[in-house]
Amino acid sequence: MARPLRHPTRDQIELPLVLDCLSDPIRLAIVYQLAQHQRDGTELCCGDFNELSGKSNLAYHFTKLRDAGLMQTRIVGTNRLMKLRREDLDTRFPGLIDAVIKSAARDAGRLSLVAECEIADTD
Repeated sequence: MARPLRHPTRDQIELPLVLDCLSDPIRLAIVYQLAQHQRDGTELCCGDFNELSGKSNLAYHFTKLRDAGLMQTRIVGTNRLMKLRREDLDTRFPGLIDAVIKSAARDAGRLSLVAECEIADTD
């Protein structure tokens, strides 16, 4: 049986860790994609990010995002389902995630965050 994943509580989420985590282009792309799918109420699994990097590198980035409090991961069978911790982040740092997502959407093509056909209208 897999051991439970550690997630910081809302009060343990620290701004320097969040900002440091978001400074990496792959982690920013992961957060951007999680935010886009969260509007639909869907969670993403590890394989949804394969175009960004290799499996072991993605596992590293997922751990960093989870440890910083940016995303929540739950294990369902052999799958790990991930979602953005928007409510916790909005409570701790009002407006921060919206600003990050808006900026990422504006620069998505240049930053190669997602395929051009996936860039969502953020207005």
